[in-house]
Amino acid sequence: MNKHVQMLVFVLFLGFFTSILLVGMGALTEERIAQNEAALLQSAILDGFDEEYTFGNINDVFNDTVTVYEYEGYTFYRDDASGRVSFRFEGGGVWGPIIGIITLESDLETIAEITILAQEETPGLGGVVAERDYLDTFVGKTMEIDIVKGAVTLNANQVDSITGATRTSDAFEGILNTDYEDHITVWLANQE
Repeated sequence: MNKHVQMLVFVLFLGFFTSILLVGMGALTEERIAQNEAALLQSAILDGFDEEYTFGNINDVFNDTVTVYEYEGYTFYRDDASGRVSFRFEGGGVWGPIIGIITLESDLETIAEITILAQEETPGLGGVVAERDYLDTFVGKTMEIDIVKGAVTLNANQVDSITGATRTSDAFEGILNTDYEDHITVWLANQE
């Protein structure tokens, strides 16, 4: 029985020690993680505004070129030089949230850039929603987006669906259109 007690004490000590180690590492890296998330957001916005930056000067470039507006719980980012407006979108995909930044031209209808910040879709299928090649097909399209399957020709607001990922395509269309309506309504109401 003495060996069992020794084993139990060892396991409890090891569990306690590793728990303290993990909590300490979490506390040490928490600030760095927040900084990286902020840099990811800033880079998506600056890319949409066609601004050049490095990760060494991203905060300065962002602060010099982007005006942040907060209205009714919505946050908007505007490039005063081009008139482009960006905002964060989020909604449920098939397996988890799809979160990103959309940048609109000054007409507030034409898409200048879309970047996905986080998604949990199936790699190689729905995960294509975050790939630059797919997102670039939205550039120059007008809102409200219509993601269609197998169209021979596409209208000004249409984009091909992701092959093999109809549910992700449908969810992404809904997220973009719903968040666009909500954000643009608030933006226009506060620009008068």
